[in-house]
Amino acid sequence: MAATFRLRTAVAGVMTVGLIGVGAATATATTGEPTATADTSVQADSRARTNTVTADREHVKQWEEFRLRGKVTGIKAGTTVHLQQKQRGKWKTLPGTSIVNRSLDYSMRVKLGIKGVNQVRTMIAGEPSNPVTVTVR
Repeated sequence: MAATFRLRTAVAGVMTVGLIGVGAATATATTGEPTATADTSVQADSRARTNTVTADREHVKQWEEFRLRGKVTGIKAGTTVHLQQKQRGKWKTLPGTSIVNRSLDYSMRVKLGIKGVNQVRTMIAGEPSNPVTVTVR
């Protein structure tokens, strides 16, 4: 019985090695191109940086505090988050800052004094977020 088990194991091992050899030969014969191009595209996708932000309110009173919460990918924890506001068609950096935590998200308290429709965004490592509209009454 032990001899039968050894024989079956040996036959199964030889068949497996044979199938792996045939599969490898087929893979190299059919591709014709190195697989490095597939690997670089995966690396490029993993390096993609995103920065998205949302405001907890759409309408606030002048100098009333609201919160911006954001999520990043492709950016290291500990990176500084800068607040920007659109003024006269240009993005101006405001004094408010925050830091990306190890969960790759951030939160910042904001107070705006310019009445009307305001657009704010965050800037992290040169990556701007989507603009968020907040109306100050």
